[in-house]
Amino acid sequence: MALLCISYFIAVSACLSAVGVLFEHALPAAAPRRWLWCVIIVASVFLPPVLAVWHTSHVIALWGHELYRLSASSQSMSGDSLSHNLLDCNALYGTWFNWMWLVSLGTLLAWGIANTRRVSRLARPGDRSRNTIVDGVPVILTDSIGPATVGAWRSRVVLPQWVLALPRADMQYVVRHEEEHRAAHDTWLLCAFAILVSLFPWNLPLWWQLNRLRLAVEMDCDNRVVSALGNAGAYGELLFKVAEASSRGPRLQPAFLGAAGSLETRLKALLAPARRRTMERVLAPAVAVGLLAVMLSLPHPQRPGALEGHSMKAHAGLTKN
Repeated sequence: MALLCISYFIAVSACLSAVGVLFEHALPAAAPRRWLWCVIIVASVFLPPVLAVWHTSHVIALWGHELYRLSASSQSMSGDSLSHNLLDCNALYGTWFNWMWLVSLGTLLAWGIANTRRVSRLARPGDRSRNTIVDGVPVILTDSIGPATVGAWRSRVVLPQWVLALPRADMQYVVRHEEEHRAAHDTWLLCAFAILVSLFPWNLPLWWQLNRLRLAVEMDCDNRVVSALGNAGAYGELLFKVAEASSRGPRLQPAFLGAAGSLETRLKALLAPARRRTMERVLAPAVAVGLLAVMLSLPHPQRPGALEGHSMKAHAGLTKN
């Protein structure tokens, strides 16, 4: 994979990240946000290769103006070898990068599998007495892990022992939050998108989008819990209590605390939601659509075989004439 091809993928992902933020800014405070970031991540992964397939011309153009013209024949590239390699996504000099890509991918996947197994062992109760029902929800009691929801295929709510000592109202919030995660299959959603993003370890905007998805999952869950049980102020205070009590335990996702650094954002959304003015609701999507138009018109890297296809068509036309 050539340098320009990588840069193109990153540029598209960065543009789509900005589009996601603009559309999210236009949403009402209580509107679900997870699906927006799911669409943004999927588009960031699959849109660049789709656009590259559409690109069959030997002319790289932007807004009607020619930026660069590739050689009409693949055999006359001796003088243009460097520039062609930069534009060709299958350039041979990119083989070393492909190996680095595979090593990074294998490392990330191995780390993810090892971490999943470690959490599963810690959350697996050693005796049946740890399987109990709290506020009508089956849970697994642990010594220090949680509160969280674990397991992609068979989600389980895990609670540390100290949660049982909380006042009933606070305990109800904690249990309801994790049950909402389990009912919405949030563990499966985050696991699937984490694997998808891990396939492209070099695409930093994709990792940022994954963090936005994790935050959106927690904010959506907060809104559902407060909508069902009420009293956003008490819920916000409980977030502080749980953060203090769980400071020494491993941070899991999805979980009552969510990702590190997300607590302030979630509290602002709950206790002081930003009021969206009419101009903001109209202007933000308009800017996002304009940014999409710019992104779709960016020059695409040269598709493998495009030069040969163009040369064959040109040769056939000359022969016919």
